[in-house]
Amino acid sequence: QAASPQHPVTVRCQEAQLVVTVQRDLFGTGRLVRAAELSLGPAACAAASAADSAVTFVAGLHECGSTLQMTPDSLIYKTSLSYKPTPTGNLVIVRTSPAVVPIECHYPRRNNVSSNAIRPTWAPFRSTLSSEEKLVFSLRLMNDDWSTERLSNGFQLGESLHFQADVDSENHVPLRLFVDECVATLTPDKNSSPRYALIDLHGCLVDGRSDESASAFLSPRPRQETLQFMVDAFKFAKDDRNLIYITCHLKVSPVDQPPNSLNKACFFNKASSLWVPVEGTGDICSCCETGHCHFQG
Repeated sequence: QAASPQHPVTVRCQEAQLVVTVQRDLFGTGRLVRAAELSLGPAACAAASAADSAVTFVAGLHECGSTLQMTPDSLIYKTSLSYKPTPTGNLVIVRTSPAVVPIECHYPRRNNVSSNAIRPTWAPFRSTLSSEEKLVFSLRLMNDDWSTERLSNGFQLGESLHFQADVDSENHVPLRLFVDECVATLTPDKNSSPRYALIDLHGCLVDGRSDESASAFLSPRPRQETLQFMVDAFKFAKDDRNLIYITCHLKVSPVDQPPNSLNKACFFNKASSLWVPVEGTGDICSCCETGHCHFQG
């Protein structure tokens, strides 16, 4: 079949070989896979060629560990395409799941050659949220338009998690909420290993600094006691568990106190290649790049 967005993996069954074409946007998310992460058959044969948009495998019908099944009407050669993501840049997490695509070439004994491509499937992971409570804090997963709380905490890689942090300031002076830190772990213990910081350095959304991420705070806020942010879904590399715990530390400061390097909400703007604050002056975010955030007066 001709390659198209609806067919990320296509197969051509020729007289003595098969040709497999894999679109680098394998999952339709815009995040391109690398040729080195793809292999053909149990023998893990490497690609014959790689272009900007697609990777091509060419193999003999008996090569790469393929198997032959014979039926009264057909010869069926079976193999598979494997995708095994490897961490890049950050060595702790990956943002795509492994996938195996079964491939068959059918050769009718009394008819024409035909082929089919089978769409890859992968299992979503689930995310559980917890927060440290001071005053009356809440941290909720919201639906895509932020109107209501999300009913499910299951996500597929390629989706975005919408977080909303709130504090009830009814009996207090007007307060501004900040998310001081958020860390993802495989157990409820936020200090367990492996761990991955989403927000660190007193309010820097460090996950958004990755080339593979579009994570960001929403600006402006809907109100001072609320802070919203989006994080691209991910899972831990080299671990098959699909349950991830995210623990966040929320804090407040009086609304009349200007944001500073210890009380801030900063995210990395990919268009300008600069750290920008939800409110306050840009200099309060400079420490997000240096990694040394302390009160500057």
